[in-house]
Amino acid sequence: MRSHYRQYGTHSGAPLVVLHGLFGSLNNWHSHAREFGERRTVYTIDARNHGASPHDPDATYPAMSADLVEFFDEHHIAEAIVMGHSMGGKTAMRFAADHSERVASLIIVDMAERPYEPVHQDIFAALERVDPGSYASREEVDRALGETILKEPVRQFLTANIIRDELGRMQWRMNVPALKACYGELAERVDIPRTFTKPILFIRGERSRFITPEDEREIMAHHPHARIITVPDAGHWVHADNPEEFRRVVIDAIS
Repeated sequence: MRSHYRQYGTHSGAPLVVLHGLFGSLNNWHSHAREFGERRTVYTIDARNHGASPHDPDATYPAMSADLVEFFDEHHIAEAIVMGHSMGGKTAMRFAADHSERVASLIIVDMAERPYEPVHQDIFAALERVDPGSYASREEVDRALGETILKEPVRQFLTANIIRDELGRMQWRMNVPALKACYGELAERVDIPRTFTKPILFIRGERSRFITPEDEREIMAHHPHARIITVPDAGHWVHADNPEEFRRVVIDAIS
């Protein structure tokens, strides 16, 4: 599958490939990628069924790993620093398991290898209940989502996924049915091979519970060469909650 992407900067050396999380898109990373692009070539990529990338019923990690192989081949990338947030972090882990020779280092943002309890059922229910085409504006869609999704930042994140079709009707840009059908698999465990000895950086949000102290102990037991850095005043969306500190940590890692 040919993934939609955006490139920042043109430099020699291993590029930085950035993978967004569930319900996200490459647009979430524009300001950061612009800064990182001053030091390395940066590619931000829309995962299948997200953003402007094609839709497909298979929304699993093996499929997204295969998409990365195609992207690397298309752009003649021998190896890259692969950074992924949340779902993108597990995609990066799976890619390292499948093609470790093409990974110079890993940066995993607020995600561990373990399985996670499903926590997005309310969001899927709201996305299925609210048809953007039935409303005249994003504000009306936001109010409809607000009946079940109380947190305004979450609604803003979701309504950023609204586009208009050729008739001008609003619709969800992401493939909600495919993501819901594969959601159980997306929550499953993904392991970085213990034989992967290249640098691994885990970045966690101070207020997030996606990387717990128990996760940290497991990470260091399995990957003693890994580093774990906590970004203060940040939850799961580390790069949005404390962008300056997050950017400083990543620039230090890729410089």
